[in-house]
Amino acid sequence: MKEKIAIYPGTFDPITNGHISIIKRGLEIFDKLIVAILINKRKRPLFSVEERLYMIKEATKDLKNVEVDSFEGLLVDYAVKKGAKAIIRGLRATLDFEFEFQMALMNRKLNSSIQSVFLMTDYKWLYVSSSIIKEVASFGGDIRGLVPEIVYKKLKEKFGY
Repeated sequence: MKEKIAIYPGTFDPITNGHISIIKRGLEIFDKLIVAILINKRKRPLFSVEERLYMIKEATKDLKNVEVDSFEGLLVDYAVKKGAKAIIRGLRATLDFEFEFQMALMNRKLNSSIQSVFLMTDYKWLYVSSSIIKEVASFGGDIRGLVPEIVYKKLKEKFGY
């Protein structure tokens, strides 16, 4: 039987416990999950690609069948290259849904053999986003418990507290 592989793409700047929850739940559905950082030159991330790869690897090191990677270009092309049949996306609220629905339809137009799978976030992570984590951390706010320990340490280093 062929291995069921899914891609969980994103910027992950930084990865949060909400992302980790989606990864764990994705592993309940798929045999292998590739957490893939999209390199988007239009975005100005706080962390370099290398730093984000390291933090994701550290945060998922105890999870079996997780691969961490980065890519440029079209997600559906990357999925085909990796042998994936699905793209996992997490949803928090209606704002997420509108954007994700649009992206899923475009991906389906580009390659109808790649499925989009939406997972609702756990209620405790509903308000957590990488953007709000960075903002709170930049002011010295307590983000412990909202991000993996490695991310907490790296944010402290970045913001000097």
